Amino acid sequence: MNNFCGQTNRREFISTVGGGFTSLALTGMMARAEKKETHFAPKAKSVIFLFMYGGPSHIDTFDYKPEMKGLDGKTVAVKTFGRGGKKNEGRIVEPKWNFKQYGQCGKWVSDLFPNVATCVDDIAFIHSLTADSPIHGSAMLMMNSGSLISGKPSLGSWVNYGLGNINENLPGYVVMLDKTGGPISGAKNWSSGYMPANYQGTVLRSKGDPILDLKHARGMHQNEQYRIIQSLNQLNSNHLSQRQGNSNLQARIDSYELAFKMQSTAPEAINLDEESEATKKLYGLDEQRTADFGKKCLLARRLVERGTPFIQLYSGGAHNDDNWDAHGDLESNHNKHAGNTDKPIAGLLKDLKQRGLLEETLVVWGGEFGRQPTAEYAKGTGRDHNSAGFTMWMAGGGIKGGVSVGQTDELGSAAVENPYQVKHLHATILHQLGIEPNDLSFHHAGLNEKLVGVEGADPIMEIIA
Repeated sequence: MNNFCGQTNRREFISTVGGGFTSLALTGMMARAEKKETHFAPKAKSVIFLFMYGGPSHIDTFDYKPEMKGLDGKTVAVKTFGRGGKKNEGRIVEPKWNFKQYGQCGKWVSDLFPNVATCVDDIAFIHSLTADSPIHGSAMLMMNSGSLISGKPSLGSWVNYGLGNINENLPGYVVMLDKTGGPISGAKNWSSGYMPANYQGTVLRSKGDPILDLKHARGMHQNEQYRIIQSLNQLNSNHLSQRQGNSNLQARIDSYELAFKMQSTAPEAINLDEESEATKKLYGLDEQRTADFGKKCLLARRLVERGTPFIQLYSGGAHNDDNWDAHGDLESNHNKHAGNTDKPIAGLLKDLKQRGLLEETLVVWGGEFGRQPTAEYAKGTGRDHNSAGFTMWMAGGGIKGGVSVGQTDELGSAAVENPYQVKHLHATILHQLGIEPNDLSFHHAGLNEKLVGVEGADPIMEIIA
């Protein structure tokens, strides 16, 4: 794609519109997409997925295990499977934070999340999720696309494909990464796979140009760009008798019109100057440690207000302790990441609720897996990966509040009551958007591919209001 980094004159610009804009040409259909009929009345219009990259420890956050008290340092017989392979015993690491009961529902929450704890009556906790891999790369792909292998459309792509109501002025699928960088396997996590590229996620930056490759042509005023679009439209209309031959020209016009709209709309969408100081404080923008994730959460609310169907925010990036992957010092790692996100997440939930947006916005929290009850190494408090049982939660969008479903064993090593797979989580998200997960398919290579797989999956009905 031409980024217009150098001096561009009018002739070069027209040439570019006629033959370039490779990624925007593929997204050209966005501006002309028609809203599809959902399978039934939706409870939610948008999804905000708060992705805690690296794997937060469920037994140190929302899955209260009082039976572990007093077992610290003891070797017990427990089967685990993580990055370090399969083990039959291990040294117990007691939860390092105290738990307290909150809300009318009396939910136990650790001291890591004192602010989110005040919102438990609006949250449904799923304590028995399982994934097919305990390795970051494949587990990330499963959580984001329903498959362990790359090349599949991501959840946000399926949502936009299923709804068809792509925003004419903003991307329908927005991704905001952690300031330390993207997650392992990178853009595969928001890829459109075998679907058209207009369904892939768009990385939104909170600083500088919000969307890459939408810069104005240097030395060319936006009004002049608009006149060029009008000229191209006139050129196309003068050749109606050759309409079939001009289909590519129309697609290029459509794509540039979308870019033109985004140039005007995206900067306004991320302009937080319009927000009150009280709102900024609610999200933690007045504190250094919470300002970064708080800004992402506030931007997510602004995008929801402007009709963006799917937004994903990443807490944690890169490798090791830059994310929730606490293999060494659990306390240092989780204090850091929970402290960065607790207030912003609670602010998001409270702000959505007071604006009447929570009932139509589905908020999802979790990582690619959880963590083991035992130490990974001979010394230290680090925990290995755990895909056999972990916690995620949902709020808003027609989800019951103040409920918990499923259960792991007394040590939190595996799901033992109402185990659910990642595809059940995906099915629930689609269902709340009015999409029947087992009927949503995309024909590819002779197969009707589905997000929930050929076996299908039902939503988690216990948490649906």
